[in-house]
Amino acid sequence: MSEQSKSVDPAIIAALRAVLPHSHSPYSKFKVAAAVTDETGAVHYGINIENAAFPVGTCAEQSAIGALVTSGARRIERVVLTGSDVGNLWPCGACRQRIAEFAGPECDVVVVDGAAEVMRTPFWDLLPKAFTLDAG
Repeated sequence: MSEQSKSVDPAIIAALRAVLPHSHSPYSKFKVAAAVTDETGAVHYGINIENAAFPVGTCAEQSAIGALVTSGARRIERVVLTGSDVGNLWPCGACRQRIAEFAGPECDVVVVDGAAEVMRTPFWDLLPKAFTLDAG
């Protein structure tokens, strides 16, 4: 994959910035927005939604994956995240497992701040030896 094709589309970053204020995070004040790109190139968005009955809230990655699966897609090619604290924005353990369920072999996780990419890592480096249907 070329460096050009690896760069995050500015329209995705703009859409993430537009949905980030919709995060329902009155308890942690930690707003997160996620975009997952599927195997067709379509992008699905989600935000975190906290709940007073902690921990039954929904992570942004979980919301975006739900939108991806609802659309009929089944493969994540890239996860892009932004939030109120980009220095601490890697997916939590539960979301890493959710991503593993659908992640393609070249899936990257990218964190953006403003219009700039600040961190990128191959997803499978975040969850080596993941529990998957292929694990046997």
